[in-house]
Formats: sequence, structure tokens, C-alpha cells
Amino acid sequence: MDEDVQAAAARLVRRIKEGGHTITVAESCTGGLLASSFTDIAGASTWFNQAWVTYSNDAKIKELNVKPESIEKKGAVSAEVAIQMAKGALERADADIAISITGIAGPKNDGTNKKVGLVYVGIASNNWANAESTQIGGNRAENKIGFVHFALLSTIKRWDVAMVEAENHRKELERQKEELEAERVQFELDRAKREEAARESAPWQDDAWDGEGAPPGGESSFDDEVQWD
Repeated sequence: MDEDVQAAAARLVRRIKEGGHTITVAESCTGGLLASSFTDIAGASTWFNQAWVTYSNDAKIKELNVKPESIEKKGAVSAEVAIQMAKGALERADADIAISITGIAGPKNDGTNKKVGLVYVGIASNNWANAESTQIGGNRAENKIGFVHFALLSTIKRWDVAMVEAENHRKELERQKEELEAERVQFELDRAKREEAARESAPWQDDAWDGEGAPPGGESSFDDEVQWD
């Protein structure tokens, strides 16, 4: 395997292992080279379970739930199909992240208007999915290696962005939680103040009588108003 590919695969795997994640792949024109770059790494069985090589359009539709109309309208080598391949593999493998590759390795473009060396890489997780594209110039073998290298680098880049976004989201949720707690505490303090003020200003406080001694308002006139026999 190409040294650059091996190095990129190792970089991505370190990220996967750090979070205890799993990965799967769905390949077309690279014929299993991406999967091989992962299984060349010792201990791959703990984070890599299965993969697909869906070379034909029928295989993409049957194995990965790619929509026939997407292939008809956009072509098998397209962002739309790449994303559907990745999402299909992700669901079927029950993995945390999936990578797909669909491109034209050459030497011919099989009658399409797309150039040899064009590749789309789909990257999907349970929360997002996107596609990256590039144009590589080389022979068939060189293009296949180049496609795999591009897929690995694209995934590392997207992974790092996703981790930053996830951390920012976590911090925002924590900030909102702290803000809500501060508002709750302030509400309780304000309520206590209102209740205290209400007790102090209540009219009945001035006329309170515990039944002992003369009632509020001066001496009682009760005896003066009652005639006793």
C-alpha cells in the first residue's frame, strides 16, 4: 500500500479509536483499496466490521439503497450518489461513520461526459453527511490510489470540523443550562423578597391579636354595651 495512504489511514484510525467509534466503507472504482488500508492496521476488528464493493449500478441500488433516479439523473459518479452510498453503508453496518468512493479511474470514461480522474467521496455520520470531489490526473492504478488518499484526507478534515462543532455545541448547551439555573435562582430570590414585602405591608399585621390582653384599637367597649342583670 502507498505510504501516504498508510499514513493518512493511521491518522484517521487514531481519531476513531480515541472516541471508541466504528467505521465502514462503500467503494466502487477503488475495488476495496480503502477497506484494505484499514485492515492493514493491527486491531482493525475492534473498529472495522464490514465494507462493500458495489461496482455496478445495480449493486449500489440493491446493497446500499441508492435511488435509481439519482443514478439516472446525476450519474453514478456524483455527489448525490456518493452521499447515498455512505448513508446506506452507515445504516447497514450500524457504524458511527461511513466513507464512500465513486469515480472514473480510467483509462476510459465509459461514454459519460465526465473526465477520467474525477472522484466523489461521501462521508456520513448519524448527524450529518456531505460529499467532496476532486480531479486527479494519472493512469488507472495511480487514480485508484489517489482516490483512496483523497477519501482519507477528506474524512480527517470533516472529522476534525465535526469534533469542533460538537465541542462548541456541548459548550453552548452547558452555557444555556447555567443560564437557566441562574434565572431559576434569581426567580426564587425575587419571589422570597416579594413574599417578605407582602407580609410586612399586609393590613392585618397591624391588627393582629393573640387573644391575650386588650384587642387592637384600644380598650374593649364590650362591657359598656351589654346590660347585665
